[in-house]
Parts: sequence; structure tokens; C-alpha cells
Amino acid sequence: MKIIQVSGRANTGKTTFIRNLIPELKHLGRVGVIKHLGDHEFVLDTKKDTTLFFEGGADISVGIDAQKSVIALHSNNLDTILSYLKATGIDFAVIEGFKARSFPKIIIGDLPSETCVLRNPSVNDVLASLSLFEDY
Repeated sequence: MKIIQVSGRANTGKTTFIRNLIPELKHLGRVGVIKHLGDHEFVLDTKKDTTLFFEGGADISVGIDAQKSVIALHSNNLDTILSYLKATGIDFAVIEGFKARSFPKIIIGDLPSETCVLRNPSVNDVLASLSLFEDY
């Protein structure tokens, strides 16, 4: 599984860049995305049974509707989540944030980084440079 990490300061276009990258990567394989929420807590719908199961201590709680599944895991460890994505057959794990991790990074904007391999690239630049990114 290839790790493509995208970092940058707030409001520099990271999410927009990733949204444009995903469909192009999907031509090459399965894509998973992990977003670092920082101090912002992701809020589950407190009226749903899946949230009650999660809050009750289930290690994994899954809700499935007609179009998608939503999975809540009792883990905030990036490596645990990457291992989970790899085990499910994901070919490309796109990570937004986690600036302190040392994966080769795409930097959007002017954020300093010792592990930057591409700065403000186009989607085509990334596709042509996939060999620069680490395999997990």
C-alpha cells in the first residue's frame, strides 16, 4: 500500500487537492483517506444505535445503509488505521495532516518540511512521482 501524505497550513487547499487526486488514483487501485482532525472531535450521531454500541465499548461499530458503511474504531493510532486499510486491500492511503510523521510528503503552501518530495504539485505530478512515496 502506497502512503501519500498531504500536509500544509490551514486553508491552503489540502482537502481540495485530495478530492481531485482521489478519482485519478482510483484508476490505479483502491483508495483510502485518513484525515487528522487535530483538536476537533468527530461527533457520531448520538441518536443512532451504532453510536450507542460504540459508546458502550464495542471495539468496532459499523452502520450500513443503502449506499455506504460507516465504521467507528476505538483507536486513534495512525499505524493501527494504516494496518487496517492495508488488510482491507487498499492500494493508496492518502493522509491529510499528521505533520510530525516522517512519510514523504506533498506540501501544499509554504509549510517547511524535511520530508517534502513535492510542493504545490498538480495531480499529474503526483501520478508521475508515485515511486517517491513510501510503501507501507
